[in-house]
Amino acid sequence: MYTPAHFAITQAVELHRIIQSYPLGILMTAANGLDANHIPFELDPGQGEFGTLTAHVARANPVWRQCANGTEVLAVFRGAEAYISPNWYPSKHETHRQVPTWNYETVHAHGLLTIRDDETFVRGMVARLTRRHEAQEPKPWKMSDSSPEFIDGMLKAIVGIEISITRLEGKAKLSQNREVRDRQGAVEELRRRGEERLAAAMEKHAQS
Repeated sequence: MYTPAHFAITQAVELHRIIQSYPLGILMTAANGLDANHIPFELDPGQGEFGTLTAHVARANPVWRQCANGTEVLAVFRGAEAYISPNWYPSKHETHRQVPTWNYETVHAHGLLTIRDDETFVRGMVARLTRRHEAQEPKPWKMSDSSPEFIDGMLKAIVGIEISITRLEGKAKLSQNREVRDRQGAVEELRRRGEERLAAAMEKHAQS
């Protein structure tokens, strides 16, 4: 990934934050030609040097048969992002020397894939995903809400995967290279449009 130094994210805690805040990743493989699958991941930041990702795919998805254990893969996570108009920059109205751009956060997790086709792993992983994403619901759904027979059948239809992360790359292109007043003008307009996450990220990186 092309990453100028002033856009690079190097702190592991920030890289992990983006993955955990935006867990729908793109699993990219090249075992049988280029392939991409959109999968919600669970990150364990304390397992391994850079963390470990777990997820599941449909048993009917050929990706888990095409990739042997130890296959190198890439999981891409996209954080806050939005279009930025040059009209939001005060300096544009003075010099007319600004152009449109797109601000975004992204993390690339390189790692080694392991297929986990065992019921204990899959059940535990699904339970963790469910607890996390149901936590904000007034009455969180849990696996025991359905009959054991139904859940057993659903679990048999999926296969677990685990990625031991070997390298993390992060990029936050958030107008760090703009004047303070231009960056603030973009933040204010983003907030007006309801893009609070990107506005907050721009403020945070401007201070770091």
